[in-house]
Amino acid sequence: MSVGEYKPGLEGVPATQSNISYVDGLTGLLEYRGIRIEDLCKYSNFLETSFLLIFGELPTMTEFDSFRHEILHRRRIKYRIRDMIKCFPDQAHPMDALQACAVAMGMFYPLKRDLHSADYIYNAAIRLIAKIPTLVAAFHMMRQGNDPVPPRDELSYAANFLYMLNEVEPEPLAAHTFDVCLTLHAEHTVNASTFCALVTASTLNDPYVVLASAIGTLGGPLHGGANEEVMRMLEEIGSIENVKPYLDRKMANKEKIMGFGHRIYKVKDPRAPVLEELADKLFDRFGHDRYYDIAKEVERVATERLAEKGIYPNVDFYSGLVYKKLGIPTDLFTAIFAIARVPGWLAHWKEQLADNRLFRPTQVYTGLHGITYKSISDR
Repeated sequence: MSVGEYKPGLEGVPATQSNISYVDGLTGLLEYRGIRIEDLCKYSNFLETSFLLIFGELPTMTEFDSFRHEILHRRRIKYRIRDMIKCFPDQAHPMDALQACAVAMGMFYPLKRDLHSADYIYNAAIRLIAKIPTLVAAFHMMRQGNDPVPPRDELSYAANFLYMLNEVEPEPLAAHTFDVCLTLHAEHTVNASTFCALVTASTLNDPYVVLASAIGTLGGPLHGGANEEVMRMLEEIGSIENVKPYLDRKMANKEKIMGFGHRIYKVKDPRAPVLEELADKLFDRFGHDRYYDIAKEVERVATERLAEKGIYPNVDFYSGLVYKKLGIPTDLFTAIFAIARVPGWLAHWKEQLADNRLFRPTQVYTGLHGITYKSISDR
């Protein structure tokens, strides 16, 4: 068998066929199951969008009521999982804690493995969408020496997570904003973490391990960790007056400006304007702060200089700003990305199971041949 052309990072190499989501990076289009992301953010919500992604179509009222009821009433975690989290170091990164918890869930909530059973897939989706936010919030509370805040069945998915972070029920605008953030991040074709999920799924491992592998991949600063880096950049800049000198230095050194540019989009990320509008409403309602003003100036100056190169703000540029305004600590940003991406990963897991073939790529060997072994005394 001849070896094809080597593409670093598999750039542009199709790894699978999928009808889950579609991106056109030249026109700035993102669709989930054919529906534009802007319409889903305007008319839908995260749980309905999750159903759409996983099961292929928007639910009926009866289907959605059942799906939502199951998720909202299965958000609690077993006390032994809480005991396990108590043993994690307080300084551990939330993504490391979440990855460990995702794997552990497979032991505490085992699924009878019947890969072609609709019930198997449905119950896996319910458990993971329901419990992943509880795990994130529980770790956050316990690393501060506090007991975790139990979920409240009467609160929406988004409102309940914000409530579990500090035991304060969020205002409706805050809960709605967070719900839209989750919808925006729910799916984005075969990115690094989704590809990792597909590879793991192709081994026919259980969905807990599939998600744990995706979570580990998402944690890198070139993927889900970018929104944390945006906030660190804004903190480093410190004031509006420092924006131009900071960008001058970055550009002179050919360094990346966090939150700008995208591997696919050559125009503005279609998720960014949705998030920017939400940020404006949120800050108008709860008050501006210096990070918001710095971010606006960074966007203005950087866009002036980089737009002609096809480099625009991406979804990460404003997501961290929104999360911070919602009272979410910076090191939880990527874990929230993971909460949002669960339905996307599950959709690809389900699709992979339907026509599975084990991933087994080849390589281009660049090493030596025919080397004579030398005994250790002769080396």
